[in-house]
Amino acid sequence: MSTAFRLTDRAAERIAEIAAENGGGALRVAVLAGGCSGFQYKFELDKQQLDDDVVIAQGGARVFIDATSLELLEGSELDYTDALIGAHFAVRNPQAASSCGCGSSFALA
Repeated sequence: MSTAFRLTDRAAERIAEIAAENGGGALRVAVLAGGCSGFQYKFELDKQQLDDDVVIAQGGARVFIDATSLELLEGSELDYTDALIGAHFAVRNPQAASSCGCGSSFALA
């Protein structure tokens, strides 16, 4: 199944590191209602795959995304940034018409 959701090599490497440090699991990426722009991204380590999850595997990393969130993430790319202002996962979402300054929430057109 093609999900049209991609991981950068940096994101895959960091997810694999985090999972290894915590006894396994996958990064769950979800889109929730809320945030200052309407929707917000949620990232958490999860060891249990749910029935409606799509699993993306790359370079030793696994990502779980539920079917509803995947619709809002169609065409997106997950990256990992380590800069002076801090390290974090960031989603480049072509469906987002706008986003807040912190980059953790977005609005659709």
